Amino acid sequence: MCQPPTGTLVKDVSGSHTPGGIPFYCQFGTNKLARIDPETLQITEFELSAGARPRRIAFTPDGKLYYTDYARGFLGRLDPATREVREWPSPAGERSQPYGIAATRDGIVWYSESGPRPGTLVRFDPEPETFKSWDIPSGGGVVRHMIATPDGRLFLACSGVNKVGIVTVKDE
Repeated sequence: MCQPPTGTLVKDVSGSHTPGGIPFYCQFGTNKLARIDPETLQITEFELSAGARPRRIAFTPDGKLYYTDYARGFLGRLDPATREVREWPSPAGERSQPYGIAATRDGIVWYSESGPRPGTLVRFDPEPETFKSWDIPSGGGVVRHMIATPDGRLFLACSGVNKVGIVTVKDE
């Protein structure tokens, strides 16, 4: 959000910036992510696997950028420092259509699968590289956006069912 009249960026609510504040985005319809240098406005592209189509992105506290690959049904991770890309098949498979994504302060990555009915909420723990999935009670519609709050809750924008889901994460 810009603060008039200066145009100064007050707060980025998209969750698509590094912990240091560098903005990143998906180059929609391509297999690329990109960052913008806020001083020079120079764009740096990061090429992903052939056929990848990143839809949404989220940073974890360690500076890794996770993305949902809607077209192929993958969760991916880009390390901007090394340009290394890792990918994992989403639990519901190639037709899972991963979409909204967020990361909590503990480094856990959460995202939605919009292909299965009902839609699912997926938890990915990067340390043991494990997934766990739950059905979204309302069906979820298509969860296009997901936000993690500082207290660890998740807010899901459930498009098509006119609902906002609130998830309270409990220790297992």
